[in-house]
Amino acid sequence: VYYSSDGVIDRETTDRFVPDAMRGTGAFQRDGDGHFDLLSALQKSIRGSDPDAAVFYLAKLLGAGELLSVCRRLQVIASEDIGLAYPLAAVIVRACCESAKELGLPEARIPLTNAAITLATAPKSAQGIFAYDKAEADIAAGLGKNIPDHLRDSHYAGAAKLGRGIEYKYPQTYPDNWCEQQYLPDDIKDKKYYEYGNNKTEQAAKAYWDKIKGKTQ
Repeated sequence: VYYSSDGVIDRETTDRFVPDAMRGTGAFQRDGDGHFDLLSALQKSIRGSDPDAAVFYLAKLLGAGELLSVCRRLQVIASEDIGLAYPLAAVIVRACCESAKELGLPEARIPLTNAAITLATAPKSAQGIFAYDKAEADIAAGLGKNIPDHLRDSHYAGAAKLGRGIEYKYPQTYPDNWCEQQYLPDDIKDKKYYEYGNNKTEQAAKAYWDKIKGKTQ
């Protein structure tokens, strides 16, 4: 299924208007490995901060009528490869993709090119997904099964008798909206999943929290 400026049109209709050069060997074989190879090349070019290569692979994909797969991949890239280094990238790319789907091809190439270049030239960080992968590995290993009692739900009769939520400290009632408190289960209480990336945004957050948390350490 393809998108046009007037709505959705089917493959049969599209084939009457798409030149042969945009199908098969000219761009890629839609049902073959070339489709995924181009998406991979697009992502790796953006990850490698090469805007020229990013635009080239984007043009090959859009030239073959690939709109939705490009939109999906660009949104993945915004969170996976740019991530916390420039969190607004996800918002910008989402807006560009929604615009592209409303416009349809060929106009969709304009916001999508802007999105690809924005991502390729943005600072990069994969610290978010790295943190998730480490946490997921510990869960798979059977760690952290018991949530600390003070973090458990206490909004039901009998919760207090079970010791649920009794010693919980509400951070917003403390200076700087933070207080020292255990959040991870006992067996992994000292685990560090997230490490600040070496970029302006994450380093600013690190400096902010180092200053606040350092007051009690």
